[in-house]
Amino acid sequence: MTSSQRTPEPHGHTHSHGPAAPVSRHLRKVIAAVLIPFATAVLVGVALLWPGGTPAHERTGVGFDRQTQQGKVTKVVRVDCKEVNAAQVPPTGDTSTPEGREAVNAQQGTCARATVEVTTGPDKGRTFTEIVQPDAPRQLEEGQGVVVAYAPDAPRDLQYSVTDVDRGIPMAVLAAIFALAVVVVGRMRGVMALIALAVSFLVLTFFILPAILQGSNPLVVAVVGASAIMLIALYMCHGLSARTSVAVLGTLISLLLIGLLGSLFIGWASLTGNTDDYTGLIHGLYPDIDMSGLLLAGVIIGSLGVLDDVTVTQTSAVWELHQADPSMGPRALYRAAIRIGRDHIASVVNTLVLAYAGAALPLLLLFSIAQSSVGTVANSELVAQEIVRTLVGSIGLVASVPVTTALAALVVSADRPGSQPRTSRGGRRRRAK
Repeated sequence: MTSSQRTPEPHGHTHSHGPAAPVSRHLRKVIAAVLIPFATAVLVGVALLWPGGTPAHERTGVGFDRQTQQGKVTKVVRVDCKEVNAAQVPPTGDTSTPEGREAVNAQQGTCARATVEVTTGPDKGRTFTEIVQPDAPRQLEEGQGVVVAYAPDAPRDLQYSVTDVDRGIPMAVLAAIFALAVVVVGRMRGVMALIALAVSFLVLTFFILPAILQGSNPLVVAVVGASAIMLIALYMCHGLSARTSVAVLGTLISLLLIGLLGSLFIGWASLTGNTDDYTGLIHGLYPDIDMSGLLLAGVIIGSLGVLDDVTVTQTSAVWELHQADPSMGPRALYRAAIRIGRDHIASVVNTLVLAYAGAALPLLLLFSIAQSSVGTVANSELVAQEIVRTLVGSIGLVASVPVTTALAALVVSADRPGSQPRTSRGGRRRRAK
């Protein structure tokens, strides 16, 4: 075949890939010798740590730890705020305190008196009244679905109150649009990705969270649970192949690095993990839970999703480069694929930092309003734990690129070409002896 007859095979940076080229039986045995013990250890860990359900506790009635039912706003009447908030005004009329000024302001304007019907639970059909201030961030409308909190120890007239609106329908529609988009674009691979996503949520809901609440070490639970999610998701989405196995190994090494760095810096920075009302409530209900360990578990689980993306992409890049030019050795493959990885590092790290900054935007606004210095903001535990979470996760992501690329280059170059079909000069494939 002349040079003009050769058709170059394009390759590039892509998150999807076609069927992996087969590898030799020897190489498959080497990979299996590494992954089978690892998968066995994960299964044993899941069996030993299996919680058997979330432990019961007496509800405190605080925050999310409240009994809730569904409700519906049946009627909304506009009334003068003086009529419904007269009892809130301090007897002295003192407005020098924030509470006094708030009570006086509550008498001004037009309030909404909403009649709410409980639609689920033992008190289905029962109604109660909810007063909504004109400046309240959440206004109620007739026919609107709501979530109501139930306080059994309160007086009968005060047992029910509106705690949130019912967002079930818009959330379900958005989830359906997401699933449709994934299936239309990804086709069968998109279907497998959705199944893997569902399995990940099942592992998180029925294993990781209950096991932590049962008192198991959060770090050990996170490592075992994240490993199970990684094995299921990667092999389910990308197939049982040597290429996927290399991505699994690269992800595992990066997760171990994140765990070590996270443990070191969380301890060094004296981060307790108990920084807000939610973590405080968890610590109050389950005082035996290691909150700093829970923080580290969150770092590991949060980094797993992006790690999967990086390791699969890098492994695919090496395989495609090898198929395009089988004469390339491991060094040449590494140098070519690492150039792709550098572009990926730049985009992924920026994405991770902006994702954490976006989640903490209200907190950053509070510090800006208080005109706090950068050093003061970074030193506060609430921000420091997010900095540690972001930087440790980013270091793991950066490290995953050369680690996975080197593994893939070594594995694909170590394959024995003599066991694979090759093309003769006449263009016919024959089996090498």
